[in-house]
Amino acid sequence: MTDFLTVGSRRYRIHTADAPARLPYSLRVMLENLLRHAAPAEQVRALTGWRPDAARTAAVDLHPARVFLHDTNGVPVLADLASMRDAMAALGGDPASVNPAIPAELVVDHSIIADVFGRPDALARNADREYERNAERYRFLRWGQASLRGFTVVPPGKGIMHQINVEHLARVVMTRGEEAYPDLCLGTDSHTTMVNGLGTLGWGIGGIEAEAAMLGQSVSILVPDVVGVRLHGELPVAATATDLVLTLTELLRDHGVVGKIVEFHGPGVTALPVTDRVTISNMSPEFGSTAALFPIDAETIRYLRFTGRAGDHADLVEAYARAQGLWHQPDAPPAYTADLDLDLATVVPSVAGPRRPQDRIPLEGVKDAFRAQERPPVAAEREITHGTVAIAAITSCTNTSNPSVMVAAGLLAKKAVERGLSAKPWVKTTLSPGSRVVMDYYGEAGLTPYLERLGFTLAGFGCMTCIGASGPLVEEVSKAVAEHELDVAAVLSGNRNFEGRIQPEVRSNYLASPPLVVAYAIAGTMDLDLTTEPLGTDPGGEPVYLRDLWPAPEEVRAVIERVIRPEMFARAYADVLDGDERWQRLDVSSSATYPWDPASTYVRRAPYLDGMSPEPPPVTDLTGARVLVKLGDFITTDHISPAGAILPSSPAGRYLAGLGVPRHQLNTYASRRGNHEVMMRGAFANVRLRNQLAPGTEGGLTAGFLDGGAITTVYEAARAYQEAAVPVVVLAGEGYGAGSSRDWAAKGPALLGVRAVIAKSFERIHRSNLVGMGVLPLQFLPGQGPDELGLTGREVIGVTGLTALDGPRLPPTLTVTAGDVTFQARLRLDTPREADYYRHGGIMPYVLRGLLAAARRSR
Repeated sequence: MTDFLTVGSRRYRIHTADAPARLPYSLRVMLENLLRHAAPAEQVRALTGWRPDAARTAAVDLHPARVFLHDTNGVPVLADLASMRDAMAALGGDPASVNPAIPAELVVDHSIIADVFGRPDALARNADREYERNAERYRFLRWGQASLRGFTVVPPGKGIMHQINVEHLARVVMTRGEEAYPDLCLGTDSHTTMVNGLGTLGWGIGGIEAEAAMLGQSVSILVPDVVGVRLHGELPVAATATDLVLTLTELLRDHGVVGKIVEFHGPGVTALPVTDRVTISNMSPEFGSTAALFPIDAETIRYLRFTGRAGDHADLVEAYARAQGLWHQPDAPPAYTADLDLDLATVVPSVAGPRRPQDRIPLEGVKDAFRAQERPPVAAEREITHGTVAIAAITSCTNTSNPSVMVAAGLLAKKAVERGLSAKPWVKTTLSPGSRVVMDYYGEAGLTPYLERLGFTLAGFGCMTCIGASGPLVEEVSKAVAEHELDVAAVLSGNRNFEGRIQPEVRSNYLASPPLVVAYAIAGTMDLDLTTEPLGTDPGGEPVYLRDLWPAPEEVRAVIERVIRPEMFARAYADVLDGDERWQRLDVSSSATYPWDPASTYVRRAPYLDGMSPEPPPVTDLTGARVLVKLGDFITTDHISPAGAILPSSPAGRYLAGLGVPRHQLNTYASRRGNHEVMMRGAFANVRLRNQLAPGTEGGLTAGFLDGGAITTVYEAARAYQEAAVPVVVLAGEGYGAGSSRDWAAKGPALLGVRAVIAKSFERIHRSNLVGMGVLPLQFLPGQGPDELGLTGREVIGVTGLTALDGPRLPPTLTVTAGDVTFQARLRLDTPREADYYRHGGIMPYVLRGLLAAARRSR
């Protein structure tokens, strides 16, 4: 029903329901969304009747309040929208009807690379190179800003999208006219969940799903399980928010929260500042959950005021949360599907690695864990050897949004310099915060010179090392790695350390708090117990231990209270949409359709809608398919579609070289996501991917069975299959598609002819992306899998029963034949809307046909 809320002199219309008293906070937000958009009664009942122990079969259609994007995912989204405008014009419709129906905000933060480091001009030189590489992409973004209504772009150099969201963009409660409603924020980056720490419900979706949402389509999801995590106690003196989130990642991965929402509650929440909460919520994708919500409370309101939000808006957020049952009640938690408990006092200093965020190692165990790994022998006297720290990066919104760990890093650096310590010369040290506010309070506190003395000069305001834009290693390290097959390490204050993600030459990657990043830069090796062995010696020959440098909590708190003020945020965000003179100088077209440059190596018209018919074709069974790749467990979207540097020897590198692009301008896959020719060649091209069809190899290789099983690149094999009109499938194990919400991990395989992926289990966003591209996700039944069924990957594959998708009911399983083996696989089209997408060949043709039909009805 409709109710009214008065805040100061304003009166707002709100939508309320008689929700069960113990309904989780996240489901209350979803219920309001359904009521406000007049959803069918059965969807409303699915939430009002939610029970912790009930089976989850109902789907609901949610309408986000806004869509949130970054440049490397936003460019292909914009390219798809521009291509849809072309297709609309070709089919006789109005191209301007392809236009955002809700606010869409894009932050340019993923393109700057840490080429230059450790020198005063690093920021300026990296920014110059960013524009040299990406000016064409940035002109394209400016075209979108000029041509699409409601499309806002935050230019380069302002910070990282999720930190900007938390510190400035997030409303928590939105208003439109006299209506107030929750800020349901869905983004094309999986770490959109960071805003959950501010009490805003949001999560990552694929770029193609974001396009549909921008065009007014609802997002269909199964009503989720909600897992409650009760926090109590206090963090020990030596533990940080980073240690806490690594502990929670380990705990929740072990419990299993994929496809579920996590809510934090209890007295421990009250004691956590928002800056700690957003660190935890940021890593929701690493523990696998859809979202990780901290409910709104007094600390939320304090943070809104502190970061410069208007006082009357903070009053509205509090009044709305109390009126809608969204205000945290630590002594009266909701009912949850499962209840977990964590005593904050049990958290210890830790790192996670060397390949997965959930593999937490207590700091005292790092040396033993490192030595337990098998590696080729090297000469004992080598200075650069196994375990050498090649990269130490204070990076990522995960931790640079948190002044407590950032100030701790600065104070540790100050103490280290005062004791005469320095970073090892082979360590590439970078500082890339997610907000300009960080450098303001570092400067105010006098900590910047000490960080710079250790090599942590400002390299840029952007994701950089966290997303693999880490640039080249120190030359002598790179040479040693190549000559001796060394396993060198990166230590970063980020959220992901998947194989091949951070830097192609670095095999072991560890997540750590910013002060530990500084400590490892000084130590220069992972083959050290920081709890008992010295980091180095002072000029007098005395050993210096980590405990000698670690700042006390009261030291950190005193600096924060002395230097960080609300006006810092107001000053940092006053010109957030303006851009520098380089941005302003970019020439831009304001035409309704984009003037594609056929010679472009960055932005090309997407081919997904070529030859599209006004009506969807009938669904047919899959016959005569071959296996393109057979993969193991925990294959991430980085494995499927890498983000980092394009190697000259790769199919994408050779393609660009054939177009005259010099080696030093190949750039990254992330920067070229607007070019399908590059990205389809990059599918399954991660340098650490191990394909069981090409045993003993790493990288994008497979056996092409059209030519007798010869080993070739995945791209070349796929093209041969396409030329012979042979469809292909992917076989995989558990957790297929973990990690980023990377739509190219679905787009690339789709363009290579992949018709189906058959896996033991899927991560939520990637499964959705596959459906959005018309690729069929099938799941092995419990106890089954490629190896359990004896599949080699050399079989001819068929899938029958697909014609039933044209009927009124979705079949729970389909029949798969693989050579002489026949088995049932679970159909993972989880909602009726997803079945519609699949029947149409994906979201884009579905939406475009809907727009055409609406235009015909209005005539």
